[in-house]
Amino acid sequence: MVLHILEDVWRREAPHVLGALLHRYGDLGDCEEAVQDAAEAAAAQWPLGGVPDDPKAWLIRVASRRLIDRVRADSARTRREALDTARRPANVDVAPGADEIPTSDFDDTLRLFFLCCHPALSRPSQVALSLRAVAGLGVDQIAAAYLVPARTMTQRLSRARATLRQAGARFAMPSVEELPARVAAVLDVCHLVFTEGYTRTSGESLVDVTLAEEAIRLTRQVHAALPDHDEVTGALALMLLTHARSPARVDATGDLVPLAEQNRSQWRHDLIAEGVTLVEQALPRGHVGRYQLQAAIAAVHAEAPTYGATDWRQISVLYDMLSRAAPAPAVTLNHAVAVAMAHEPAVGLALLDPLLADPTMRRHHRLYAVRAHLLELDGDPTAAAENYRRAARLTASLPEQRYLNRRLAQLAAACG
Repeated sequence: MVLHILEDVWRREAPHVLGALLHRYGDLGDCEEAVQDAAEAAAAQWPLGGVPDDPKAWLIRVASRRLIDRVRADSARTRREALDTARRPANVDVAPGADEIPTSDFDDTLRLFFLCCHPALSRPSQVALSLRAVAGLGVDQIAAAYLVPARTMTQRLSRARATLRQAGARFAMPSVEELPARVAAVLDVCHLVFTEGYTRTSGESLVDVTLAEEAIRLTRQVHAALPDHDEVTGALALMLLTHARSPARVDATGDLVPLAEQNRSQWRHDLIAEGVTLVEQALPRGHVGRYQLQAAIAAVHAEAPTYGATDWRQISVLYDMLSRAAPAPAVTLNHAVAVAMAHEPAVGLALLDPLLADPTMRRHHRLYAVRAHLLELDGDPTAAAENYRRAARLTASLPEQRYLNRRLAQLAAACG
């Protein structure tokens, strides 16, 4: 029970604890380590002594002391200079209390996102560092999102922290002139956090509602600050329209329910109405970016009363636009499904052929899951079964694995 409380506290307060340390000490890598030390101390002490009345202040105090101890034990001149530059007081013995955390229109979580999206970093490093430092995703989860080994991601994160240190990056919002350049990276981060919550890459559960809603909360903050930014509006609409399906995506046992079989009366129509309104606001205003296009696709799905009534031709056209505006393997996979439904499965299968030559995609279960579905529609049960089997072996998500194995069994039963 206490460990469950710790997990809830950690998800809610970790960005604020990290933000408090960054305000005072400045170095992201050092502060991250200290916050992790505090979390480990809480996991060891709270089950024995109980959860403190103010868990956030407790974590801030312990993390600060661990950081001070590390600094005092480290005689490296460069580390001392970096911390001195970050305005570390000469004789600090305790961390700031919770009431000392600065406030602004942006909370500490979003301020951390903008710090991690510093222009000194490449876009992949901006996103990966934000997912780790701010959203608290594990290295394995981030590596899965990027389709790279965990060791590669660990090295990338270390280089990103070192780059921020060398650039003298501060825990502060960028200037008005700098802000737009960082928005795209922040949107990518928020969307990846949402995606991990909407469909977890591994584990027992398909959906992490708390993580998905945290991504929506953060995107709402960006939208409130930049209401006329069409891609921010599109990203928020996309998340709302997609998250609206969450109540119908798993059954009573936690197993995946595919879109075609979902009870649409369970969808959250309040989120659909809000998302559609945002799409209608953004699309007529000018340049259409990838989040607006994805949101438009989600709106078409959301407004179809049944799966059979889905306007696949319109979705196919929108995916064609998206594949030209922002080509990516995930876009190709979804485009292939839309084309198969709007025209015929063979056309969709042809779109997947280039992905089979991509070594990275050959390790991704979704390629084989989509191929299996289209091969089944195309009347080739033997090839479909082979692809379902391969997809089930590759996924680390147990609900997805059970679904794929169930489809495999149903296919075998149908073939006699």
